[in-house]
Amino acid sequence: MGIKTGVTFWNLIFFMMVTCVRGFIYTCGGTLKGRNGTIESPGFPYGYQNGANCTWVIVAEEGNRIQIVFQSFAVEEDYDFLSLYDGHPHPANFRTRLTGFQIPPPVTSTGSVFSLRLTSDFAVSAHGFKIYYEELQSSSCGNPGVPPKGILYGTRFNVGDKIRYSCVTGYVLDGHPQLPCVTNAGNAAVWDFPVPICRAEDTCGDTLRGSSGIITSPNFPSEYYNSADCTWTILADPGDTISIIFTDFQTEEKYDYLEVEGSEPPTIWLSGMNVPSPIVSNKNWLRLHFVTDSNHRYKGFSAHYQGKLLALSLHMHVFHG
Repeated sequence: MGIKTGVTFWNLIFFMMVTCVRGFIYTCGGTLKGRNGTIESPGFPYGYQNGANCTWVIVAEEGNRIQIVFQSFAVEEDYDFLSLYDGHPHPANFRTRLTGFQIPPPVTSTGSVFSLRLTSDFAVSAHGFKIYYEELQSSSCGNPGVPPKGILYGTRFNVGDKIRYSCVTGYVLDGHPQLPCVTNAGNAAVWDFPVPICRAEDTCGDTLRGSSGIITSPNFPSEYYNSADCTWTILADPGDTISIIFTDFQTEEKYDYLEVEGSEPPTIWLSGMNVPSPIVSNKNWLRLHFVTDSNHRYKGFSAHYQGKLLALSLHMHVFHG
């Protein structure tokens, strides 16, 4: 009798604990329609709630796209996240995950639906974010934004327009300095190159041109540095694609990573000890962003990149082999 009473008591305690935890979940968000508007995290700018799970779905007119521009952004780094979805909030539409205190660049959808999801843990929070969104007509590329330490020249963002970038003194431009607004194969207006970045003159990274080459993490094949933040931009001729084949890959799982942008899916996150599969761009550029934390160090990575014709011959070799 005593055992049964004890079991019942602990079952009751467990039920109360689960109920309390569930009670802390804070939900918000909704579906937004209209030419433009703003989205703010709950409580902005005084701090969002712990245990938040908020989803916003922006719906534009059929045939139009959506651009979001961050006006403020501060969430607890590595614990609270704003996830972006190119479409409805489904894993297949996942685009990227944002965290930290740096204002992200503008983001443009490929279709008429774009979603954002804020998730926070049960501890520290931050000021949150404020976002301006607007519909883009098929002839508009939208404002691509200005990178930190960068300067933008040009105020028109429609098909046929061109803008130009430079960096302030002490920083060098990685990427293409001039961006034309063009129409892609899907008849949508897009910038022909990614927005360049401005990096300090003494940091790692580079802009790479040519039919082929090799990219390695700092100090490879020895251990890479802690707190590294390196960006490489590979540029090919208009109409060409780029493939990357990894020959070595060893990073601290989840904490040190290589982000690859410009492929399908648009962003790929690589981390751990397994050599990744080859990656092929869906445009004439690829960008690699290597980030490490302040703890463990490993060998890093080595990758060979090549242009469209070499990638084609490699595919034919594999097919006939």
